[in-house]
Amino acid sequence: MPEVTGIDHIYITVSDLARSKAFYDTVMCEVLGFRSNSFEIGGDRHVQYYNRHFGYVLRPARSAAAHDPYAPGLHHFCLRVESVDDVVAASKALRAAGIDASEAHLHPGYAPDYWATFFTDPDGVRLEITNYRAERRERHDRWSELKG
Repeated sequence: MPEVTGIDHIYITVSDLARSKAFYDTVMCEVLGFRSNSFEIGGDRHVQYYNRHFGYVLRPARSAAAHDPYAPGLHHFCLRVESVDDVVAASKALRAAGIDASEAHLHPGYAPDYWATFFTDPDGVRLEITNYRAERRERHDRWSELKG
């Protein structure tokens, strides 16, 4: 069967493209090193943030309903960085740039080596940055040996 090797892209609808672009320019480009471009689909401007692995695209919302992370749909989106030091650096850079991110710290209730910072975009989409944990590395490196 075909193997899924990654996430290609995710589209996030936003209530105010200019406001969201300013937020994500800081988060994705300035702090996390993504690149960006814009394009139109069906007459709607889209803004894409991308790195070597996937794209994160903003598109205009067609409804005024507020995002509810506990309604059906997206609860949160988690980005992974290589190390605990990278989580700490990202948290500090986000906070220095005026983003209300939590201080990076260990969350042993999630996993023994789970470090993260949490923040929210202008429409209430919850975002997280975490480290590449041992369990995830083992899953990646030993996939064919592990039982599911």
